[in-house]
Amino acid sequence: MRYIVSDIHGCYNEYIRLLDRIQFSGDDTLYVLGDIVDRGPEPIRVLTDIMKRPNVIHIMGNHDYLMYTFMKKPAVEISAQSDDYFLAYHLWLQDGGQVTVRQFEELPTDKKKAILGYLLEAYLYEVIEYNGKKYILVHAGLANFAPDKALEDYDMYDFLEKRTDYGKRYYPDENTYLVTGHTPTIYIEGWEKPEVYRKNGHIAIDCGCVNGGRLAAFCIETEEVMYVEGR
Repeated sequence: MRYIVSDIHGCYNEYIRLLDRIQFSGDDTLYVLGDIVDRGPEPIRVLTDIMKRPNVIHIMGNHDYLMYTFMKKPAVEISAQSDDYFLAYHLWLQDGGQVTVRQFEELPTDKKKAILGYLLEAYLYEVIEYNGKKYILVHAGLANFAPDKALEDYDMYDFLEKRTDYGKRYYPDENTYLVTGHTPTIYIEGWEKPEVYRKNGHIAIDCGCVNGGRLAAFCIETEEVMYVEGR
């Protein structure tokens, strides 16, 4: 089976419980739509567990990218950067990056290098076709969208930051689905609950685990959703 999760945000216990809930095995594949780190209590533990699993595919999230951007530089080098860079670093810390930095800095150098290398190799998107349906997996959405625009023609930031407009259908083909995280489903207008949203050609699976919602797994083959309660 193939499962999709998103925005684990350091919630290690919930992540492990969800794997147990779906009975995840070596014959399955897990797609993680980014934001593995920050905010929750054990971001590095989640990340290192995912790194060990050859059947987990990591799609880059904006928090993962921020971690890579800032942690590849020593703290003294960050402080010597421009004011804008330094401000961006502190905004990241305030948005949950502090726990990631603290746990990352406790690691030996070889493990730090392995983590940074792993983040650098993350996908920006993935496409799954099954049973006549196409699932386009990204973290935040598709900024600067055009229905006939090839995925490889989007800029990296088009996948990472701008929130999806869940009130409109992006692809006219009713069998094409845009699968996203990034925006907690409780903030989707007209939905506003910690459950996977499936309307207008969208499947939104960030159910706000780190903020007291739930961690969700969507199965491609069965279209079933399984949850564990968040923090």
